[in-house]
Amino acid sequence: MKKGQVIEGVVERIDFPNKGIVVCEEGVCTVKNALPGQKVRASVNKARNGRYEGRLLEVLAPAPLEQEAPCPHFGSCGGCTYLSFPYEESLAIKEGQVRRLLAPALASQEETCQFEEIKASPAVFGYRNKMEFTFGDEVKDGPLALGMHRRGSFYDIVSVTGCRIVDEDYRKILSCVRDYFADLQEQGVAVSFYHRLRHTGYLRHLVVRKAAKTGEILAALVTTTQWVGGTDRDAGEGRQIEKDGMRGQKTAEAQGSGISGGCGNEQDMLDGLKERLLALSLDGEIVGILHVKNDSPADVVQSDETEILYGRDHFFEELLGLTFRVSLFSFFQTNSLGAELLYQTAREYLSHSVSVQDKIVYDLYSGTGTIAQMLAPAAKKVIGVEIVEEAVLAARENAALNGLHNCEFIAGDVLKVLDEITEKPDVIVLDPPRDGVHPKALKKIIDYGVDYILYISCKASSLARDLSVFIERGYEALRCVPIDQFPWTTGVETVVLLSKGEIQSKKIRVDFSLEDMDMSGFRKGATYEEIKDYVLKKFGVKVSSLYISQVKRKCGIEVGQNYNLSKKEDAKVPQCPPEKEEAIREALEHFGMV
Repeated sequence: MKKGQVIEGVVERIDFPNKGIVVCEEGVCTVKNALPGQKVRASVNKARNGRYEGRLLEVLAPAPLEQEAPCPHFGSCGGCTYLSFPYEESLAIKEGQVRRLLAPALASQEETCQFEEIKASPAVFGYRNKMEFTFGDEVKDGPLALGMHRRGSFYDIVSVTGCRIVDEDYRKILSCVRDYFADLQEQGVAVSFYHRLRHTGYLRHLVVRKAAKTGEILAALVTTTQWVGGTDRDAGEGRQIEKDGMRGQKTAEAQGSGISGGCGNEQDMLDGLKERLLALSLDGEIVGILHVKNDSPADVVQSDETEILYGRDHFFEELLGLTFRVSLFSFFQTNSLGAELLYQTAREYLSHSVSVQDKIVYDLYSGTGTIAQMLAPAAKKVIGVEIVEEAVLAARENAALNGLHNCEFIAGDVLKVLDEITEKPDVIVLDPPRDGVHPKALKKIIDYGVDYILYISCKASSLARDLSVFIERGYEALRCVPIDQFPWTTGVETVVLLSKGEIQSKKIRVDFSLEDMDMSGFRKGATYEEIKDYVLKKFGVKVSSLYISQVKRKCGIEVGQNYNLSKKEDAKVPQCPPEKEEAIREALEHFGMV
C-alpha cells in the first residue's frame, strides 16, 4: 500500500472517535466517516511506519444493518454519524470503543474494576439544548444558508431545517432567521455572511438554547461590526470595509435610503428580526433575544460586546430538583435529560462507596457548578474551580438560587488555584475539558492522596491517558460506565470511580470449582462484544448487537429500554436469521445466561 493508491475493503470496526478500520487485500487502512460493515473505496493519503490513512471516496455497499436515516441532511451534514444504524447498534459501537481505549490502563484492574454496560440517553431525538448554526452558502456564490458545516468542508454550509437532534422550535427559529436575511438580500440590502478566508462580511452565527424542563428559549444573532447597510448597488460588489475607522459605519446613501421597511440602518434591521422571531408559534417561549458582536478572525462563537434586544440574557433549567440560571456562553451539558442520568450515576457511584457527609469535596472544572450543587446537600463543603469567569458567576447565582450556602466557587486555572486553597479535600470530582487534566495539575491532584476520585470524561482517549497515571500512582478503578450523552454522534461520556489502593480491604486468593455452582444469579453474563467474539470463533459468522438483543428477549433476558425499538413508524427492523439465532443461543448457554 502506498500514498495515492485507491483501495477497496470492508470496515471491520470504528475506533474512537470516527476512525473506520478498513480491511482490504493490501492490508489495513484507517478511513474516517465510514460505518462498520460498509464496503468502501478510499484513497491512501498517509503512509508511515506501516500505518495507513485514507480518504473516503465512495461507499460501494451499505452495512447490513443500515436503514434509511430519519433526517434529510444525513450524509451531507457533519453533525451525526450513526443515524442510519439502529440506536442499540450505535450504543454497542461506543461501548466497544471505550472498552478498547481503556483496556491497557485497566489491564491490572480486573479484580477491582466493574465495567458496566453503556447507559442509553433518555431521549434520542430532539435532545440538544444548545445549537450553534453558521451562516454561509451551500455552494460557492450560492444562496444564503444557515446551519451546519458540510461534512469534510470548512466553507460549505448545509441549512439543516430538518435536523432531528433538536426539536421543532429550533427548526422554526433557524428557518425564520435564514429567510429574514435572504429576503433582505433579495430586496437589495447589503447584508452578507462572514467570509472566513477574507475576514469580511457581517452575519456569523445563530445560537439557540432551550431548556428541556421549563421550555425557555434564548436566541442570539452573532455578527461582526462590519455593518454596511444600503443596497448592493450602493455598496458595490467588491466593496471592502476599510480598517481606518470605517468599520461599522454606514454610507451616506444607506443612511437615508430607508429601504426594506427602514433596514437602511443596523438597528432597524435588528428590530425587524426581533419582531419576526416573537411572531413565531413555538412550543417553548422566547425569553431573550441577543445581538452578539464578534470581530475575532477565528471561526469561534464569542462575544466582544452583547446587546439585549428583547427580554433577558439567560434562561432557567431544572435538573434533579435544582434550578439553574444558564446564560448564552455558560457551560451546561447539552443534553438536559442525559445530564440528569449522568449526575444520578455520579451520585450513585459516590454514595455506594463513600459518604461525603461532613467532608470537603473539590469539584474541579466545575462549569456552572452543576455537580457541586448535586453533592452540596450531603457534604460539609464543596469547592468548585472553573477558569471561565462567567460560568463561576453563574455557579454562585445558582447556588444562592437553590439555597445552598456551603458551596464556594473560585475563578481560575485549576493548575494555579490548587496552590491557593487552604482547605484540603476529602473527595475530588473531575470533569475536565476534552483534552483532559493538565499533567502538572494531575500530579497536584494525586498528591492530595484523597481516598476517592470521581472522573467524568467527555473524551475517552484523554481519560485513558489520565487513568494510566492514576493507576501508576496507586489508585484503583472500582467502577466504570459509558453514558450516551450525544445520540447518533461520535461523542460519549464516561464515568470512573477511583479509590486509593491501600484503603481497600486485603484481597485473598481463593481457588474453587464452578462445576457444581448455581449460576442462575449471573443473569447479565457476557457483554455483547464477548458474545460476538464467541460466535465468530466457534461458528465463523458475525452477529450484530441487534440480533443478540432479539434473542435475549426471546430467552427472557432483560434488555435496555431502547433495544430493538424502531425510531420510525414505518421502519423495517431486520430479524435475526434462524442459523444465527441458534449460534447466539449456544453462546448465551455457554456464558450461563440461559
